[in-house]
Amino acid sequence: MKYMVASDIHGSIGSAELIINKYREIKADKLILLGDLLYHGPRNDLPADYDPKAVIKLLNSVKDEIIAVRGNCDAEVDQMVLDFPIMADYIYLESGKLTVFVTHGHIFNPQNPPKNMKPGYILLMGHTHVPMDLQTDDFRYMNPGSPSIPKEGSDPSYIVIEDGEARLLKF
Repeated sequence: MKYMVASDIHGSIGSAELIINKYREIKADKLILLGDLLYHGPRNDLPADYDPKAVIKLLNSVKDEIIAVRGNCDAEVDQMVLDFPIMADYIYLESGKLTVFVTHGHIFNPQNPPKNMKPGYILLMGHTHVPMDLQTDDFRYMNPGSPSIPKEGSDPSYIVIEDGEARLLKF
């Protein structure tokens, strides 16, 4: 199975379209979204193309292909308009011999990893809006960044997980 991973859309229809178009282009089987889908949050500037209702319509059009976790800007009201589950704090994903802990990053992160992380596992999270692929002594940390509100001069990126391998790629 081929997974595409993206995060932190924050209501940007242009970013949602970029993600869905890339998802279709690479012919992934599932789209993993790491939270913060509709709302921009009080600490972030409003994305120029902020249109959460259009994002809702687009994401719901591929609802059966999405696996999502809850971000710190996601709330029960967001779940009421989205036709796929978004309220899990984390999930586990397996690809080949690879185990991936999937979360947003506001609860579990490199400074507060899940207790069961082992060498060879991946801690996959968004939240910081900064793409990252870093091997630590204990686990590999990966972050696709944010296409809508990139930080630290980063380029919009995404992650592909397939056949036990994970790669960070630019759009």
